[in-house]
Amino acid sequence: MAEQSDEASKRRVAARALAFVEDGMRLGLGTGSTAKHFVDLLAERVRGGLDVVGVPTSERTRLQAEGLGIRLATLDDLPELDLTVDGADEFDPELRLIKGGGGALLREKIVASASARMVVIADASKRVERLGAFPLPVEVNAFGLASTRAKVERAGELAGARGPVALRRGPDGSPFVTDGGHLILDCRFDPIPDPEALADRLVAIPGVVEHGLFIGLASAVVTDGDAGTLVVERPSPNPSRT
Repeated sequence: MAEQSDEASKRRVAARALAFVEDGMRLGLGTGSTAKHFVDLLAERVRGGLDVVGVPTSERTRLQAEGLGIRLATLDDLPELDLTVDGADEFDPELRLIKGGGGALLREKIVASASARMVVIADASKRVERLGAFPLPVEVNAFGLASTRAKVERAGELAGARGPVALRRGPDGSPFVTDGGHLILDCRFDPIPDPEALADRLVAIPGVVEHGLFIGLASAVVTDGDAGTLVVERPSPNPSRT
């Protein structure tokens, strides 16, 4: 029953996010369980006459949207987007995010950065006072993995976020491989006292392709409230595009 309630909550916030979509928009389509509901609902609107074009953030989302009849493009076709709607594994009061639980963080960040606005859809369980309860995904190159992993652990320590770093594995026990052919390290840095400092240290490591801290990208979060869904706006402008 709880799982059904969770799915109902995800679908409610996804439906609310449709209010941000206008005819003719170029949309970034997110990845994950809540984003999947958004793509399903968007397809219903498209069948009703809504004219949009989507840029998917993963092969999984591409296959879903394509199968539902949503017109798609790439960032090579459309380098600037109007809006990205995507989920999050955590968000804090400043709308800083942890993303990458589904393994698509690199493409998600590229698409979000190409968008004039990013709206996050997340049920209330994803709201935290401080990031870090969800393991931070860091996408890395396979070459020099042991060295990169040690440097990622050290970066956490220097940013005041200590914790084990593990290579993500798939259901069969083999290393999880992203759409871009990279690996993911899941970092249990709980809590993360200074996300900006950690982000700066991680991006400086040569073997790191991208990290799952999304800072200054989300302009609003659609989430659950006491009386239904609500939209939480970012409290103040943040010029950082980490």
